Amino acid sequence: MVIGSRAPRREDARLLTGRGRFVGTVRLPGMVYGFVVRSPIAHGRLLGLDVKAARACDGVLDVITPADTAGVTLPCVSLAPGQQQTSYPVLDDTLRYVGQPVAMIVALTPEAARDAADLLDLDLDELTPVVDVEEGSVITEFTLGDAGAADVQSAHVVEMTFRYGRAAPYPMEPRGVVAEYTGEQLTLWTTTQAPHQARDHLAEALGLSIDRIRVVTGDTGGGFGGKEHLYPDETLACVAAMRLGRPVAWSEAPGDKLVATLPARAARHRARLALDEDGRFLALYADVLGDLGGHPSNVGISPFAVTASMLPGPYRFPQAGVRLRGALTNTTPTGSYRGFGQPEAAMTRERLIDEAARRLGLDPVELRLRNLIGPEELPYASRTGPVYDSGDYPRALRTVRDLAAAVAPADGRRRGIGFSCQVEGTGLGPSEAMRQMGMLVGGFESAIVRMEPDASVVVHSGVAVIGQGIETTLAQIAAERTGVPLDSVRVLLGDTASAPYSGVGSIASRSLVVGGGALARAADRLREKVFALAAHRLEVAPEDLELRGQEVGVKGDPRAALTLKEIATSAWRGWDLPEGYSPGLEERATYDPPDSTYAYAAHAAAVAVDPETGKVEVERYWAVADSGVVVNPAIVEGQQVGGIAQSIGMALSEEIVYSAEGQPTLDYLPPTVREVPDITVVMQSTPSPITPGGMKGAGESGTIGPPAAIANAVAAALPEIAERVNRTPMTPEVVWGWLNE
Repeated sequence: MVIGSRAPRREDARLLTGRGRFVGTVRLPGMVYGFVVRSPIAHGRLLGLDVKAARACDGVLDVITPADTAGVTLPCVSLAPGQQQTSYPVLDDTLRYVGQPVAMIVALTPEAARDAADLLDLDLDELTPVVDVEEGSVITEFTLGDAGAADVQSAHVVEMTFRYGRAAPYPMEPRGVVAEYTGEQLTLWTTTQAPHQARDHLAEALGLSIDRIRVVTGDTGGGFGGKEHLYPDETLACVAAMRLGRPVAWSEAPGDKLVATLPARAARHRARLALDEDGRFLALYADVLGDLGGHPSNVGISPFAVTASMLPGPYRFPQAGVRLRGALTNTTPTGSYRGFGQPEAAMTRERLIDEAARRLGLDPVELRLRNLIGPEELPYASRTGPVYDSGDYPRALRTVRDLAAAVAPADGRRRGIGFSCQVEGTGLGPSEAMRQMGMLVGGFESAIVRMEPDASVVVHSGVAVIGQGIETTLAQIAAERTGVPLDSVRVLLGDTASAPYSGVGSIASRSLVVGGGALARAADRLREKVFALAAHRLEVAPEDLELRGQEVGVKGDPRAALTLKEIATSAWRGWDLPEGYSPGLEERATYDPPDSTYAYAAHAAAVAVDPETGKVEVERYWAVADSGVVVNPAIVEGQQVGGIAQSIGMALSEEIVYSAEGQPTLDYLPPTVREVPDITVVMQSTPSPITPGGMKGAGESGTIGPPAAIANAVAAALPEIAERVNRTPMTPEVVWGWLNE
């Protein structure tokens, strides 16, 4: 079996030997360099821009200002109810956040462009910014689920307010592009998760027909949602290439990751959980206020809407509802980040459950087991909309409970273990449902599978490489379903000139679920044609044949067989074909999923808290996860561990903080190997009845549970302040403050 094997990632060979295909390695004759000048203030107007001194600098070729880009706008892909703004300009005289682009300088060298930026004279009219989301301008408001859940009266009610700090995706490879315009075609090499979306948005922004734009992406060094769309900076590089007739390269400066690349998570929740005398959940309600930043980004309210839809998680709630609002502030617009609103939903829900258990004197695991949806109840319609497909949620929690054990040295620190449960929407689709949600994009995927005359197989897919091992797992699906060895499969991705169309690419834990679903269909069709050709030549029915290694033979007759190479060669020569069959061996299939798939997991964290300093250390971590059929366990386990490590940062250290003047801090602390403990991952497998092949998403699962599990562990270690454990990140300063209020 190829599916389920721990095949080595084929991407690693080139990455580990320095042959990675990154944008930073693109070198073109005559290439010049762009530098983006950004707003130094959070709110105001750009009254004037004196470019004379900058243009006079040695090596400077062009200075692009808002006057040069009138009408060049980028679309908002996801529109909220009542949202009036449907696009935003790449350069604007109205300044809404620190870091907003105001100009691009293009020069012969990166250094010359950067030096010239200091000579731009900005005439600014500074206004008072709004930084606190509570004071922001609400542009959309609606309710999901049961509005009456806010008023359910019961024997026990737990109410808490939560605040989630603004976190940055912070991928290892910065955003960057190289744009080349020949007059006939604009080619963009870029670090994107969605090449076709970048192409479509460029065409709209620049007034070019889609056939004149080619977008190419290679080994994108992490995206985590931050690279799922086209940015103003990247569009400006294309504008510069068209103005100059020379290739233009641009890459974000280190500080740009915190002021220009879209962050996420920033929200405030007021929530309540109602339970009866026996600890049965009666109602869950939250008032969610999401910080949209200076203007709605391409995804707008969507991450906060996912928070709302996934708030009930894997539990039975007779009533559940969310009031959802999105407000504008003078901060960087918020967007996508791995988990897409689900870590926040999990922490709000799981902290309420743990606090209820503490107040009722119940074991927090037993309280969860009392209310978890059982496998016999699936499929299950949540009160906020999702219909969970398959799984065994109680089994995952029992398994992680049995794994978890506290570390107990006598070192003066306080220790606790915390648990969290989650169900996760994966495999974004279907297209019609996305339309109804206000998303101006389709959710289907297509795949092309070709068996060459020598019986090697080539796969084309529209999903993109972002470090998730998709080349390997797609190759495994193709090898399993066509019968060729894994080494005989080549997967080609990331070039809009050859890849089938993908509206949203590799986001939302969907590349293998939806892209793999399309590939499974195409590979099955190819195999059916191979069997039909073999049946014609062997003069038997296709159902009388079987695949034996590298040949197709008659069942029960080892001598009656044809090799795959013989069949493929004959097909490409057009020899001896059945009536109605055309030459060649190539199949294309499209998969538009009927619904999302729902992965799930249970997490446990063991922490030690120093009461003198407030420092929290995660000493051990356990996760039991189910992503349906696991194509490659090594890759999925790696995704789980990476997600957990990343989300430990959200829980304990990562936050972009703004001053009252709207100035962001540039002190940002992602976790290092010192903060990431030993992580145990156990995979369970409940196939999805929806997806061809039974897969569910895996790339974001690890990020959802850690903030909740770690917060519950902190509350368990410090029960005297448990009700105050209500925010991320839980820095030493925050925890010390809780202890000393």
